[in-house]
Amino acid sequence: MLAKRIIPCLDVDKGRVVKGVNFVNIKDAGDPVEIAKRYNEQGADEIVFLDITASSDKRKTMVDVVEKTAEQVFIPLTVGGGIRTLDDIKTMLAAGADKVAINTQAVLNPDFVKEASYSFGNQNIVVAIDARRRSDGNGFEVVIYGGRKSTGIDAIEWAKKMESCGAGEILLTSMDADGTNDGFDVELTEVIAQAVRIPIIASGGAGKMSHFYEIFKSVDAALAASVFHYGKFSVTGLKRYLNDLGVSVRL
Repeated sequence: MLAKRIIPCLDVDKGRVVKGVNFVNIKDAGDPVEIAKRYNEQGADEIVFLDITASSDKRKTMVDVVEKTAEQVFIPLTVGGGIRTLDDIKTMLAAGADKVAINTQAVLNPDFVKEASYSFGNQNIVVAIDARRRSDGNGFEVVIYGGRKSTGIDAIEWAKKMESCGAGEILLTSMDADGTNDGFDVELTEVIAQAVRIPIIASGGAGKMSHFYEIFKSVDAALAASVFHYGKFSVTGLKRYLNDLGVSVRL
């Protein structure tokens, strides 16, 4: 049985970690390198950096953050936000990232995922999907630009398409649950996990240790931010809790 992965997420803006609710009400949460080191020491399995502004004039800042983190943190690093070209991917991998996450650009140009997978290997390519319930309650749709624009694309069909384009993994964020601490969106996660064969990282809504136990019935990896950033519980404590419940984790 594969060990379940606990993945802290660091949203980075202008070189600082920030956190919001439903992608708004952003607050400063600290220095990214120091926070990443802390999670590494606590036993995190991976770390995800998301550049939430991702404009070209911030790109150098993010590269510096990745370089400094990779020098001191020795678990896999995934970097997302503003990945638009093969050169962007090359730059992040050269800076020390192990994987890159592609979101908006995949929607704008699905062939980009194919090109990226062919050029760098699907093990380095994560497709990030932000999804929310349709207003009529009938299924889920993909949203882009940090949740600010609806696409009308069905999330299940999109996950299948991204798998066929060469994505090695899907980072699935529930826009409805993000930052609420009310729990992962189990329904969304289950339907996507059942539709594809590649690994799914569940994201959005973690507030209690029991939320991880619940979502690990559907997926092998779960991502969270605020519960770790603000000390609600540690990665170490969460892993002990899960291990006591018989969940396979790396201690």
